[in-house]
Amino acid sequence: MSDFDYDVLVIGAGPGGYVAAIRAAQLGLKTACAESRETLGGTCLNVGCIPSKALLHASELYDEAANGALAKLGVKIDKMSLDLPTLQGQRVDAVKGLTGGVEFLFKKNKVTWLKGLASFTGANTVEVNGEKVTAKNIVIATGSSVAPLPGVAVDNAGGKIVDSTGALELDKVPGHLVVVGGGVIGLELGSVWKRLGAKVTVVEYLDQILPGMDGEVRKEANKIFKKQGFEYKLGTKVTGAEVGKKGVTLTVEPAAGGEAEKIEADVVLVSIGRRPNTEGLGLDKIGLELNARGQIETDHEFGTKVPGVWAIGDVIPGPMLAHKAEDEGIAVAENIAGLTGIVNHDVIPSVVYTKPEIAGVGLTEEAAKEKGAIKVGKFPMLANSRAKTNHEPDGFVKIIADAETDKVLGVWIIATVAGTMIAQAAQAMEFGASSEDIAYTCHAHPTHSEAIKEAAMAVRGKPIHM
Repeated sequence: MSDFDYDVLVIGAGPGGYVAAIRAAQLGLKTACAESRETLGGTCLNVGCIPSKALLHASELYDEAANGALAKLGVKIDKMSLDLPTLQGQRVDAVKGLTGGVEFLFKKNKVTWLKGLASFTGANTVEVNGEKVTAKNIVIATGSSVAPLPGVAVDNAGGKIVDSTGALELDKVPGHLVVVGGGVIGLELGSVWKRLGAKVTVVEYLDQILPGMDGEVRKEANKIFKKQGFEYKLGTKVTGAEVGKKGVTLTVEPAAGGEAEKIEADVVLVSIGRRPNTEGLGLDKIGLELNARGQIETDHEFGTKVPGVWAIGDVIPGPMLAHKAEDEGIAVAENIAGLTGIVNHDVIPSVVYTKPEIAGVGLTEEAAKEKGAIKVGKFPMLANSRAKTNHEPDGFVKIIADAETDKVLGVWIIATVAGTMIAQAAQAMEFGASSEDIAYTCHAHPTHSEAIKEAAMAVRGKPIHM
């Protein structure tokens, strides 16, 4: 009989935590998961990836009906209107179904849900709701929360200055929405309310939107969103916000210094990034300090410097993405069970679920050039038969390969289904594919994915349909 209550205790039930708990249980380890939310699934399922996709999908359909896109296809709608409560209701239903699904999986796999915040009292001991719980292995998977913007206080209940959670739950379409931050979350939620009728202005500190993405993709995305009616204030910082009866007066000034100006908004969405959730964990009790970015450092196996304590997901270095956390959750459980769990951090795809979608995996062209000689192949969606037929001409596929070995180093896509297409690229890279491997793989016709084949052919200088 073990001296511990559990073999594995996971702190946090987001995509990393719940996956780690289920995998550990599948491997025969007695497992518990501590989670203080009323529902499982973390930020992603409750107030992140899932509810935002529910609103993005519904708002896309509304936009197509309201702005004549369907009429061009011969689908005429004489009378239509927005029923926002129903639109929001289907978001709530999606969340309910999926969080309930995780609870079912916990029961099925015999994972014990400890309801409450877990805090370390020793290396193998935590306290949850005043009760002491011991485990041979403890996995920190507490995720991240919205980074605050100094001088701009978020009040989701007030509905005027909101973060991503508040922006999901607005009960009316704002006349003017100002998004502070031109990253993924700001652009996605800005898209939702733009399609439903809001004027949207994006204020971004850098001189371009979508930091970290390929330079050419950033420029093209900027152009596409501008065409959709987004307004930008790039190279601009927010220095203050004043909430009035009707809305918010934002004070902004050039990031490089200069004259301040005021922007009147009905709603301001603060979306400048996220920070790791480590407060209240009692890490000092086990001698575990954070790095300069507030993250927990781990080794290749996701072990911390404290034996028996592991960490995954948004609390450790790397992109704050649900699928990265999930893969790390599987890997850490397998490492605890004595198997070999590995995550290839060079092949983590990222997706922006706007219309069109934007996706990338591997190196940007800029980063690849720094490492050595490269060849680049590009193919426009305008020349792809399926995209053309569907009236989806925006975007391109770009493949970056090593000039000598032809090994694929990065793939970047702007297309309506880029998020689905990128999986092929990630799998090819996981197998160390060359651009020639992709070029000579038969792709079904007519599909958007043929653009990947053509871009791979373009690396070698000979696409067919261009």
